[in-house]
Amino acid sequence: TAVPTGRIVPPASAGPASSRGGSGGGTGAFQEHRFEVLAVDRTSGKILWRQTVVAASPREIHKQNHAAAATPATDGRSVCVYHATFGLVAYDIDGRELWRQPMPGLLVRNGSGTSPAMMDGRLVLNCDVEEGKSFLAAFDPATGRELWRTPRPGFLSSYTTPVRWQRDSRDEIVIVGSLRVVGYNGRDGRERWTVAGTEAVSVCPTPVLGDGQLYVMSRSLSGMKLPAWAIFALGVDQDADGKISRDEIPKRFIEQGMFSGLDRDGDGFITGKEWNEAAAFLDQADYGIFALRPPGEGELTTNHVAWKHKKGVASVSSPLFYRGRVYVVQDGGRVTCFDATSGRKFMEQERLGADGEYYASPVAANGKVFFSSARGTVTVVAAADPLTVLGRNELGAPILTTPALVADTLYIRTGSHLWAFGAQ
Repeated sequence: TAVPTGRIVPPASAGPASSRGGSGGGTGAFQEHRFEVLAVDRTSGKILWRQTVVAASPREIHKQNHAAAATPATDGRSVCVYHATFGLVAYDIDGRELWRQPMPGLLVRNGSGTSPAMMDGRLVLNCDVEEGKSFLAAFDPATGRELWRTPRPGFLSSYTTPVRWQRDSRDEIVIVGSLRVVGYNGRDGRERWTVAGTEAVSVCPTPVLGDGQLYVMSRSLSGMKLPAWAIFALGVDQDADGKISRDEIPKRFIEQGMFSGLDRDGDGFITGKEWNEAAAFLDQADYGIFALRPPGEGELTTNHVAWKHKKGVASVSSPLFYRGRVYVVQDGGRVTCFDATSGRKFMEQERLGADGEYYASPVAANGKVFFSSARGTVTVVAAADPLTVLGRNELGAPILTTPALVADTLYIRTGSHLWAFGAQ
């Protein structure tokens, strides 16, 4: 995100994954409990200032995630940063702290991935967390004063960032999360409409806007369907007390952060009631990528969905709208491209020739689309069909963050450096 003085606060993440290390990063975490913000001169790469806060370590985090997962937001005066387990903190352009809003103790399965967003003079933060504490809130970026807060208790551990949808006389904040996408009044946070069609947990891609429509995506987590409690407990409840402890449950439930989600009252045990409630919740899940026409007030029907596909859906990276098309990149370097209006596929799971996982979202400029892999390869393709690879660039370090485009410069953060590339 560029600021008028020629400085840049680079992006940290596209989803629940973020670069490790500190060279050139917008946010960084060091020595377990120290979180940093860096300001970099975007013409020379010189670090102009850095500021540090101290916070607790995340209670649970995915092996590919990191505590420094959020992208800073700025209005050109305040640089606002969200550090999960700490809260919000804001600095002026010269790095002086303006205010802080502590938010300790929020548990997010696999670690946080959301970022704050600047919208119509407000700093908007979506925190979809465990333990019934999810919320959407708006703050004054100059003072940190909370302007409004809307509880979202039914939304569990999603990693999406708010987007602003303006049309006619309506100005809304849109959040994609568990089971549905919701539009809120930007002035007071009141829920205006909702549309079902997403996964139940771990919704990562942030929606994008284009040609008057909203493009929403979430992957399928069919492996999270739960068997009947009686069958599961029969082989797991070793002491036959009718509940399951952390010591009894299979290791994968701990590694995937599922135990805390199932143990809804936080007493250290999963009961049959909690298990059945979770199973019913997961059974409502849907997945895919769909285009949503501008909705009105209240509960919506599928009449507002212009088109939907269930193939060519990414796990973490967000879709890209560019020149009337929607691009998606899946793990393994598979690209699918849709006509934004009709949903017709121009290409489906075409190979980039650069394998690995894709956490960074694609970006585009000058008729080219840039795909960044976790293995450190940036593949450039023509924004046309058939898929034509114009070049592959090996940066020698993992790329888990979405590149930033400012004027004619492309900024890419790897696990070890911040790179700046000029236009060609």
